[in-house]
Amino acid sequence: MGLMALIASLKLGAPLRDPDGFLGPSWVRLPLMVLGAFLVDVIPRSLWRSRTDWRAFKGHALGIIREHWTRERILLVVIGLTSFFITYVSYRNLKNFLPRLGGELQDPVLHRIDQVLAFGHEPAVLLHGLLGEGVAAHVLAFVYLFFLPLSPASLVVWLVWSRNISYGYWYATAHCLAWAFGTASYYLVPSLGPNFAYVWLYSDLDQTGVKSLQDALYNGRIDIIYNPFADSIQSVAGFASLHVGIILTLALITQYTVRHAWIRLAMWVLFALTVVSTLYFGWHYIADDIAGAAIAGLSVWIGGLATGQKFDRGGRASHPTTSTARVPVTEDVRPR
Repeated sequence: MGLMALIASLKLGAPLRDPDGFLGPSWVRLPLMVLGAFLVDVIPRSLWRSRTDWRAFKGHALGIIREHWTRERILLVVIGLTSFFITYVSYRNLKNFLPRLGGELQDPVLHRIDQVLAFGHEPAVLLHGLLGEGVAAHVLAFVYLFFLPLSPASLVVWLVWSRNISYGYWYATAHCLAWAFGTASYYLVPSLGPNFAYVWLYSDLDQTGVKSLQDALYNGRIDIIYNPFADSIQSVAGFASLHVGIILTLALITQYTVRHAWIRLAMWVLFALTVVSTLYFGWHYIADDIAGAAIAGLSVWIGGLATGQKFDRGGRASHPTTSTARVPVTEDVRPR
């Protein structure tokens, strides 16, 4: 991803931009992410163990560092966050270059597929009629926008708290692959998405945060296309849905690696609501969501092969073939 972004940048004579630079330049932000992951792990657990005995806090903190922050864990966190950072920054820049490098927009074709799959109807109109445009709009807006912090936060959770090192590598690998495959799909099937191509279908949802985000993205795209001095980053692309791809990747990894049934169920509910939200607000066509699901399945499978996971017959469970010395590979770690 980094190489592709660099090649595209040189071809266009356009600089690579850091899309999320509110914490400063990259050489500052990446160490801060690593430090944040460390503090999130050590401080809450030390507070819990020490309870009201503040004098014991330091001893518990040092004990947690010795127990959990082994050389393998530190390597996992650094490699995982670095890989994600390079992948995500490259993704945002390659997405920014779409208006100049992408081909002809395929929205009419994708729109016709929507109408065929919905038996002549508009999926968004059907959902608006079924769910209403009041409370449902705000709930689905929250679900859609929740993706923005959830993607990096979920990665930190698996890197820091995965009970087996290989699970952290599995999720980090699948996570980065999903972003990479999604970027490729933008260039294979260039599109804007129904909200940007058929604006009139969504004009009655202007009271949600999603609508504000859509307006900002549209203005950013126009700025990139028509303003030669623009320094913004455009982020409009329809096919495939990476909201669906990333959340399904998270749900599948959770299904394979997390023992608590309520967490697995919560991830599947989140996935279902995410699919509905992408169609309800017109971010994506039905084909976009199907492609996003395919990207997730492929990313999880390749990530599993790359990190030593072994799938039981039918793909119903997994156990690691790589491990730290503290978690032998013979341990039964299937979800219960």
